[in-house]
Amino acid sequence: MAMPPLLSTQLESHYRAHHGWLAHWLQRRLGNAAEAADLMQDTYTRLLAGAPMQPQTPALRAPKAYLATVAKHLLINHLRRQSLERAWADALAALPEQHVPSTERRVEILQALQAVDAMLDGLKPKVRAVFILAQIEGHAYADIAAQLGIGERSVKRYMAEALTECVLLAQDLPA
Repeated sequence: MAMPPLLSTQLESHYRAHHGWLAHWLQRRLGNAAEAADLMQDTYTRLLAGAPMQPQTPALRAPKAYLATVAKHLLINHLRRQSLERAWADALAALPEQHVPSTERRVEILQALQAVDAMLDGLKPKVRAVFILAQIEGHAYADIAAQLGIGERSVKRYMAEALTECVLLAQDLPA
């Protein structure tokens, strides 16, 4: 479905009016013009892919606030992905050469790590905390309950939620 000409013109004028500001805003936070340009493109792509544009759409009513919100979310995801990639590179560097996986396998593992990271980010905060305390840090349910100030029954329920998400994610990952 094509965008009505008035909204298309509004978006074009919106882009011309704010792309310089957004590029500068992102570059200040990233310190890299190329990455800032990529995230700016992603921000406008997200805007265009969003809900149908109406004259009262937040992107048209308060463009800088809307762009900053979308760009901030994309920036957080970008920085988290970079951090994960650095941690993966550090882990690879610490492996003896004979245990370093092939290039293809490294890419698959990184993609799986990114999928797990996104899944964890999508969990409710308490569910994520319970899962990390139990699965990563190895705490017993009773310890987790005491630490988070919740009942052991809630810990079990939260773990069931998190493990359900893990199973769903595992179905989507390559073997």
